[in-house]
Amino acid sequence: MQAEHSPLGKTTAYVEHYDPSLLFPIPRIGKRDEIGVPATLPFFGADHWTAYELSWLNPKGKPQIALAHVTVPAESPNIIESKSFKLYLNSFNQTRLTGPDELQAKLAADLSQAAGASVSVRLVLPDAFGKERIAELEGYCIDNLDIDVDQYQPAPEILQVSTDTEIVDEVLVSNLLKSNCLVTGQPDWGSVQIRYRGQAIQRDSLLRYLISFRQHNEFHEQCVERIFMDISRQCKPLALAVYARYTRRGGLDINPFRTNFTQAAPSHARTVRQ
Repeated sequence: MQAEHSPLGKTTAYVEHYDPSLLFPIPRIGKRDEIGVPATLPFFGADHWTAYELSWLNPKGKPQIALAHVTVPAESPNIIESKSFKLYLNSFNQTRLTGPDELQAKLAADLSQAAGASVSVRLVLPDAFGKERIAELEGYCIDNLDIDVDQYQPAPEILQVSTDTEIVDEVLVSNLLKSNCLVTGQPDWGSVQIRYRGQAIQRDSLLRYLISFRQHNEFHEQCVERIFMDISRQCKPLALAVYARYTRRGGLDINPFRTNFTQAAPSHARTVRQ
């Protein structure tokens, strides 16, 4: 299925009774070929979604609510188009279920079917809402660099490393990531964390590069994979991880993570903008 055939940008009737057929998978392979991702993936990771607008009815017809943390593995053949995900979640609004366990099982089964790989789902019920964390991405923020910017389409040639041969381990963060929806052109706002080991990436070049996505149309997952591949090719780090947290739209946020070295999983704490 191609993105232009998805519900994005189209007037859509909201279905209030459970309907897994609303989910719209989009193969990753087309964009990965364009970006230059080889068949043997040079990274692993996942797309971490948070669903904030999730409700259903208990057997007596009383509304119930929860948050859902959904993890779609990077090796899955498909992404799940976000508006279809929203429509699918809304299809539970007037659906009577025996309880959260039934909801979790349906979500995991349906999303796994759409993604083509095992998708994990963790529900957070209201009595645990207070334990959800808000925190900014760990690392040195490069946004205060005083730079001139004149490129607003991805320009990997901007990226430069220090001529010093010293190997560094560092984590750099920017909150200035912006791209646009591949289909509708709506702005997608995000924060990005670059964790790497290798020759030092010139911070001004990295900031210019990240800002160069500002008028680029691509889905969140694709942008993060493009960033990963561009830094890999241009800067040749010995190890690299790219993690982005995008602000929510339609009650969903998407937070892709790609890495080529084993490390602790990224924090799922949402940023203040999310």
